[in-house]
Amino acid sequence: MSTPTAPSPWLPTAPCTPGRCAAHPGPDTPRASAARGVLRLAAGLAAVLLGVLLAPLAAPLPPVRRLFLVRCWCRAVVRAFGVRIRVHGPAAPPGGPLLVVANHVSWLDVPLLAAVLPGRMVAKREVRGWPLLGRLAAFGGTLFIDRDRLRSLPGTVGAMSCVLAGGGRVVVFPEGSTWCGRGGGAFRPAAFQAAVDTGSDVRPVRIDYRPVGPAAFVGDDPLGASLWRIARARRLVADLWILDPISSTQYPDRRALARAAETAVHPHRPAHPDPHPQAQSHPDPHRLLPGVPRQPTVARDSANRPSSSVHQRASVSPASASSLRTPS
Repeated sequence: MSTPTAPSPWLPTAPCTPGRCAAHPGPDTPRASAARGVLRLAAGLAAVLLGVLLAPLAAPLPPVRRLFLVRCWCRAVVRAFGVRIRVHGPAAPPGGPLLVVANHVSWLDVPLLAAVLPGRMVAKREVRGWPLLGRLAAFGGTLFIDRDRLRSLPGTVGAMSCVLAGGGRVVVFPEGSTWCGRGGGAFRPAAFQAAVDTGSDVRPVRIDYRPVGPAAFVGDDPLGASLWRIARARRLVADLWILDPISSTQYPDRRALARAAETAVHPHRPAHPDPHPQAQSHPDPHRLLPGVPRQPTVARDSANRPSSSVHQRASVSPASASSLRTPS
C-alpha cells in the first residue's frame, strides 16, 4: 500500500472546508427542484462539451474574434448552470499589457473572468489532466505551474513576463488557494514581479457570490458535488467588481504592489503583515529585462504562509491539498 505524499510546506492552504463553508442546503441557500438541477447540470456540461468540440475550428480566426467567442462561450457556460452575472466598474482597455488579479472562491471564477477579462490564465499543473476542461485550458494558452517544484516558479513568472511584454493579458489568483468567500488569504507577491519587470498595470477584481455557500469550492470538495450544489442553488448571483488599475511604476517592489492590490480587493480587513520585512527591496537601478525573473527572491516569496483569517480563529485544520491553487 502506498503512503500518501504530504503536501509541500510552502504551498498556500486555506482553512475552509466543504462541511463548514460550503454546506448545502443551509439557511441562506434556497434550493431549486431536483428536476431543475438536473436540467441545469445537463445544460452546463453540454455547453462545456460544445466549447471543446468547436475550439479547434476557432483556432484560425483572428485574435479579436477568438476572444469574442471565448467571452460568449464562458458567459453561456455560467448562465447554463443558473448563475446570474453582474459586472460593476469601468471596462478594461481592449489592448495593452495587463495583469489581472482576483480573489479565489470557486472554479466558477475562471469562466467568469474569461467572460469579462479574457487572458492567459495561470493554473496548477493538475488542471491539464482534467477531463474536457484540461484540454480546453491547454488549447486556450493556460500557463501551468507545478506547485510541488518550487524551482519551477521563476520560469512561470518569466513566462508571464513574456506575455505582458508582448502586450498580452495574464490572469492570476494570487491568494494561491480557493477560499469560501467569507475570508481570504494574503496576496502572494511572486506573480506581481512580472508586472514590475514589464511596467504593466495591475487590474484588481473582486468576485462576490450571493449566496456564497453553493459557489464555494474548497478543500477536498469533489468537483461533482460542487457542480450539483451550483445547479441546485436558487438565485445564485456572481458580482464582478472591476476596480481601478494600479500602476506598477508607483510600486517598484512586488511586495508593496501585492499589498496594494490586496487592499483594493479586500478594503475592509486589516492588511496582512509582511512576513519578511528584512527582505523588502528598493528600486533596483540595474533592473532586469522583461521576461527575466529574479530567481532567488521569487523563491523566497513562495515560502510565505497564509495569514490568520476568520476561519482560523474557529479552526486550525487546513483544507486538503486538492483545493484549487495557483502560484504564490
